[in-house]
Amino acid sequence: MSAFATPGEEPAVAPPAGGKSEAKAARSERMRLLMRSPTVVIGAVVIAFWVFCAVFPRLVAPYDPIFDNNFPPSEAPTWGHPFGTDTNGRDVLSRVLAGARDILLIAPAATLIGVVLGTMLGLITGYMRGVVDDVVSRLIDAILSLPLIVTAILIVTAIGQSSRWVVAVIIGLIFMPVVSRTVRAAVLSEADLDYVQAARLRGEKPIYIMGSELLPNVMAPIVVELTVRLGYAIFAVATLGFLGYGVQPPAPAWAAQINQYWTLIDPYWWMTLFPALAIATLVVAVNLVADGIREVYER
Repeated sequence: MSAFATPGEEPAVAPPAGGKSEAKAARSERMRLLMRSPTVVIGAVVIAFWVFCAVFPRLVAPYDPIFDNNFPPSEAPTWGHPFGTDTNGRDVLSRVLAGARDILLIAPAATLIGVVLGTMLGLITGYMRGVVDDVVSRLIDAILSLPLIVTAILIVTAIGQSSRWVVAVIIGLIFMPVVSRTVRAAVLSEADLDYVQAARLRGEKPIYIMGSELLPNVMAPIVVELTVRLGYAIFAVATLGFLGYGVQPPAPAWAAQINQYWTLIDPYWWMTLFPALAIATLVVAVNLVADGIREVYER
C-alpha cells in the first residue's frame, strides 16, 4: 500500500506501539539474559537430565530397577555395577536413574498447587484489603508459625494414607500461605497505581481487575516464587519419603532407598550415598535456576 492517500481514500495510519510489544520485548530480553547465565544453563542441563531419566527410565537404566535381582547382593561398586548392588541383588545405578520419576511427579505438582492457590489468595487479599485481608493475614501468620515437615506429618497421619498425590496436595497447601504473602505484597504496591484506578473508574469488576490488570504486572515475583518453591518441594518430598511417608519400597524412589538402607551405611555406604547425591544434584540445580531467574527479574 502506498504511503500517500489517493483522492477518496483514508490515509493509512500506522498502529501505535502498545504495551504488548513492550512486554514481548521485555520477555525476549529476559530469556536472552537467562540463556547467557552459566548458572542457569548448568542447572537446566542437570534438571533436563533427571527429567529424561524420569520420562524414559528404560532407556537409561541398564537393568530393571525392581525385578532384575539376580546379581550378588550387597556388592560394592565395580565396573559391571558402578553404584554397586543392594541387599536384594538389584543394580543401584538402575534404581537411582529410575528413581527420579516419583520425586519429579510429586514436587512439581505440589509446587503448582501451592503457587496457583497462593496467587489467587494473594490477589484477593491484596486487592480487597479491609476485613478480608486482616482475617486471612492472621490465619497465614498462624500457619507459617508451624514447621513445614511437622505440619505435613500431622496431616498425613490424620488422613491415614500417604500416596503420591496426597503428599503433593498436602505440600501444596502448606506452600500456599507463603506464596500468598509474596503475591499480596506485590499487589499492594500496584493496587493504587493509575492503571488500576482507571479500571475502577471504567466500572470494571474486581475479578477482571485482579485477573487482567494486576496479575500480569505481578508475574515477576510469581515466577521467582515458583522456582524457589520447587526446590523446597523436592526437599520436602525427600524428607517425608525418608521418614516413611510417600512412595514405599520396592519402588526405586530416592528417599525410599535412603530410608531402607541408611542403617546399613557402614559398611554398605553406596546404597545410601548415591540416592542422596541424586537428591542433592536436583535440589542444587533447581536453586541455580531459581537464583538466575531472580537476578534477571530484579534488574
